[in-house]
Amino acid sequence: MPLAVSPREKNGRKKQETAGGALPPRNASDERNRRVKGMEREKILVIEDEDAIRRIIGLHLTRGGFEPVLARDGEEGLALARETKPALILLDVMMPEMDGYTVARKLRAQFVTSQIPIIMLTARDNLEDKLAGLEVGANDYVTKPFAAGELLARISTVLRWSKAQRSANPLTGLPGNLSIEEHLEGLIAFGSPFSVVYVDLDNFKAFNDTYGYNEGDVAIRELARILLLACEAHGDGSEFVGHIGGDDFLYTSRPERAEAIARRVLEEFGRALVRLVPEEDRKRGYLEVEGRTGERKRFPILSVTLAMIASDGRRIAHVAQVADLASEVKRYGKSIEGSVLVRDRRRGEGPPETVVLGSGPREEGNDVESRDS
Repeated sequence: MPLAVSPREKNGRKKQETAGGALPPRNASDERNRRVKGMEREKILVIEDEDAIRRIIGLHLTRGGFEPVLARDGEEGLALARETKPALILLDVMMPEMDGYTVARKLRAQFVTSQIPIIMLTARDNLEDKLAGLEVGANDYVTKPFAAGELLARISTVLRWSKAQRSANPLTGLPGNLSIEEHLEGLIAFGSPFSVVYVDLDNFKAFNDTYGYNEGDVAIRELARILLLACEAHGDGSEFVGHIGGDDFLYTSRPERAEAIARRVLEEFGRALVRLVPEEDRKRGYLEVEGRTGERKRFPILSVTLAMIASDGRRIAHVAQVADLASEVKRYGKSIEGSVLVRDRRRGEGPPETVVLGSGPREEGNDVESRDS
């Protein structure tokens, strides 16, 4: 599967019941433990002209599991931002020679620092000052004096937002591989049952070659819309939808809700084909694409395969295991013509047992035809 994976240690917390697609809310202590145990000490640049405040913030950051980088003024801060490439910048507003607003503008104007999130620090608490900070590119605003817990919580929140933004797929806006991996690792570590459904389009290259890349993008965005709609209609709000890349997606949910969501995806995709594929091609049932040597080849029209993996009944200890299981099930699903859901029903180490539900291209109003094997 085209999903990068990396090991993650369990944090030793007592397991609690949670929804299959949702994780419990994080707090600053959880974030600190994760950073310390994983040896992930993210750099936080502090640009503050008052020595005492700068040292105190540095101490709080160290205790919070971060690596503080301290700058005495705006010029030093700009240089350290370029040199160290911190994960986040804490920027004092009121500094001599170069105030925080000017520093923020310069950070946003330089390519190497333009995407680093900024939290402004100030003693001023009026709306005009806060708006001025946001206008120059600040992500958040903390008013002095502040409690250490509040500062660390705001840092963690902005960092999570920043990572999610960097990971988001630009075509669909859905969470990308980094967020997907983190979400799956969290589900595995928490230990409650969950289902993962890998979703991708079949014969997508032939679709692109026939109708063009713009129409291919339309099909990908349509599948993203359908996944969100199905999760909203048949989920309980705990679902997660991610875009692995290209025409590959996944969603997670409680095991008891995963199949209803999948059935809705098949139903809506069948309707979407009426808009995506011209009537003439739908009636013919295939596309003709010219190969590299000039020969004409026939391909089935666009369809979707859903490969469902459930954590109940087996021990899943790593994200790679989820991807391997789904790859095997999806390969079987792709051997079946038309849109299909393949649900892995294995228990233990036996051979895969599958339930197949399928639908071919159909006109508006037709029901999804189900078949078992």
